[in-house]
Amino acid sequence: MAISLSNSILLPLKKYQHEFSSPKYSQSGLTRIIKFKTQPRTLLRINSETSESLSSIVTHIETEESQQQQQDTNTTSTQQSDTQLAQIWGEIHGQDDWVGMLDPMDPLLRSELIRYGEMAQACYDAFDFDPFSKYCGSCRFTRHAFFDSLGMSQHGYHVSRYLYATSNINLPNFFKKSRWPKIWSKTANWIGYVAVSDDKTTTKRLGRRDITVAWRGTVTRLEWIVDLMDFLKPVSSNKIPCPDPTVKAESGFLDLYTDKDESCQFCKVSAREQILSEVKRLLEVYANEEISITMTGHSLGAALAILSAYDIVETGLNVMQDGRAVPVCVFSFSGPRVGNVRFKERIEMLGVKVLRVVNEHDIVPKSPGLLLNENASPFLMKLGEGLPWSYSHVGVELALDHNNSPFLKPTGDPVCSHNLEALLHLLDGYHGKGRRFVLASGRDPALVNKASDFLKDHYMVPPYWRQDENKGLVRNEEGRWMQAERPKLDDHPEDMHLYLKQLGLPCDH
Repeated sequence: MAISLSNSILLPLKKYQHEFSSPKYSQSGLTRIIKFKTQPRTLLRINSETSESLSSIVTHIETEESQQQQQDTNTTSTQQSDTQLAQIWGEIHGQDDWVGMLDPMDPLLRSELIRYGEMAQACYDAFDFDPFSKYCGSCRFTRHAFFDSLGMSQHGYHVSRYLYATSNINLPNFFKKSRWPKIWSKTANWIGYVAVSDDKTTTKRLGRRDITVAWRGTVTRLEWIVDLMDFLKPVSSNKIPCPDPTVKAESGFLDLYTDKDESCQFCKVSAREQILSEVKRLLEVYANEEISITMTGHSLGAALAILSAYDIVETGLNVMQDGRAVPVCVFSFSGPRVGNVRFKERIEMLGVKVLRVVNEHDIVPKSPGLLLNENASPFLMKLGEGLPWSYSHVGVELALDHNNSPFLKPTGDPVCSHNLEALLHLLDGYHGKGRRFVLASGRDPALVNKASDFLKDHYMVPPYWRQDENKGLVRNEEGRWMQAERPKLDDHPEDMHLYLKQLGLPCDH
């Protein structure tokens, strides 16, 4: 930076004399090169041809020095957080049921919850909802480019497998279908993915190899709740090997998880078989490492996350050949109840850890089981224990209130209350019950309005701002607008049947 050199150059610079190197001079005039001893080194140039005062350069030096110190502090803090996460990841993963970590809110737990919530949000951002697209119901990106395409490469995971489910069940408001006569699949929908932490920095930072399964839920419409038959049935009736016939789950969730359509290349095996075979494969690949299995999902996806986590532990899939039990955890966002009291007791007895993050004003976590649930008196629950509409939440609940955020409208809109981006915003500002709402990570509040109209108007963020450029249309060589062709969609790996056989699951493909 340049300043005018007049008589003011004689003013003392005692504070900085020990930081300056010996002066150098250029042919164009008197120039002093100031070098800081802090790393990285900052060069500041003072030239006689400008009109700024010496006091302004001193102020500038102080500002840059302060910024450099803050940057060094942030870097050190991040490194310390990474080291701490690697040391206490078991607590973050729920080994002690998050005792003492929710109020006040543990900053590492908050950041990890947001990270897994973003991995669940990725299912929405990648899903093709447009009925005018011939790829409606599929993922818009290839598996290998998934996180890069969403600007999430910093998460340090790669997708190992996509997950599909058949729409031949009674959940019409969950599945999306194209209006085109010739489409990628008549019965399949993409419902999530399996990802694994990368070899280098991420696995080291996490302190273990993390296998994450993210399930897609519902982002705008809540009519799928009406679709639920609100009817419990034994999980063993859908071939999940539970020895207790009184352990029951909602029939729609079970069907979505276990049904298949052998006429469809994407659904010829059930979502359950896809999950179990891929987790089995990954556990064999990383058998010599410390591993965790983390399930995440929002809304209906949260129910599938709990059901699949239970299934993995019930089948004993998480027990390694050397006897180690790989910890299984669920980070659920705005999820409904999944099963009855016996299901809750069974999943907790098996050691599955579940942390449910909810908005107090959201109706979905209150469903199903509006009358008979964990909040009813023990006497009433005992009376209704055998009824097919008696439900109970599992795990630990973290309840947030959107009225505490100064960024959000005081609305009663159920879609806003159920919005995942809004829930992650509430997480970022939550520090404990009765504590002031202050955003901890600087997560952009504009994300709230990505698929809602929830931010206060004076923030000038348009509602529903996330749009695909030109609705996915591109110009061809003739200048006509048309839908771009996408690469061939992944279906299932060729060696999947080997892992299904190892698990004792029938496979004719």
